Amino acid sequence: MGASSSRRRPHRRDDEQYADFVDASQHRLRRTAFLLTGDWQLAADATQEALLRMYVAWPRLERSGGGLQTYARRALVSATVDQLRRPWRREAPAEIDVNIADGGQLEDQVSNREVLMAALRRLPPRQRACVVLRYFDQFSVNETAEAMGCDPGTVKSQTARGLAALREIFAEHGRIDAAALIGEENHR
Repeated sequence: MGASSSRRRPHRRDDEQYADFVDASQHRLRRTAFLLTGDWQLAADATQEALLRMYVAWPRLERSGGGLQTYARRALVSATVDQLRRPWRREAPAEIDVNIADGGQLEDQVSNREVLMAALRRLPPRQRACVVLRYFDQFSVNETAEAMGCDPGTVKSQTARGLAALREIFAEHGRIDAAALIGEENHR
């Protein structure tokens, strides 16, 4: 037998299970990635990268309990942080695509969302990940630590620093002038 036949290839059943998992999880992963990046295209790229990492690891992933979701979150956070650290990604983020609806009256939410996204983009990637996972995805400290591949103490300190930075941003801008905050960010 050749070297290529000794590698385990996913069976058709594995591929079907993977496809079912992707169908059930990709939208939530993309939303989380958007909150981490502030950009729908970067979110799509990070989600695709995370799902690719899952496909590669699929034959050895635990399918019971929260194993798949845990691995997916960890892969997503890792892919997102990797993307944000790339030098060519440090350019000014794209404007928020207001045409992507999330089920609510988008017109009423755009201003608040822009302000929040602009403030989140000011946080370093790990602080942003902690704040998003803890407060938007409502993960526990331990779930966040597992998703980020770090200790719970790191999650607590990064979350505290991220929240403190957000408080400073909001305090600095008072009731928040969205145009000023976003315009200031684009001139950095």
